[in-house]
Amino acid sequence: MPKRETTPITVLGGGAKRRPERRFTRKKQLGDLEKLVMDYLWSVNTPTTVREVHEAISLHRSLAYTTVMTVMNRLARKDLLTQHRDSRAHRFSPTQAQSELVANMMVDALHEAHEPNGRSTALMRFVGKVGVDELATLRRTLAELDDATLRGRSA
Repeated sequence: MPKRETTPITVLGGGAKRRPERRFTRKKQLGDLEKLVMDYLWSVNTPTTVREVHEAISLHRSLAYTTVMTVMNRLARKDLLTQHRDSRAHRFSPTQAQSELVANMMVDALHEAHEPNGRSTALMRFVGKVGVDELATLRRTLAELDDATLRGRSA
């Protein structure tokens, strides 16, 4: 049989237009099964069918194929997965890296602090709760950003 080309199609929930900046809002938090599906898709790092995801997840948890399909379609409506048509099958891939999703969730959580100085207080509490390694990474990242800003000003 001749090999067919893959034609990408993007599935968006409710006919909504894609926003220029992906925001992961509180209403779109991931459930346990959604996390499991996303973790698997990030790990394989290639467009994957529902059947492939179902087979992988079913090794650890008993789930119906239709349950996995429903979860993946929900994730597509949440703009977390893109659906690609591949012959008769559909393949799904994450719309963003896991680190990008987590960063967006952190920014969205920060925006929830509305009281005066709420964001500053939330940041201070966050920094107080992270481990030594994360704190070192934050310090290093801030120093790199400072250096880049200074280099940009002198250029």
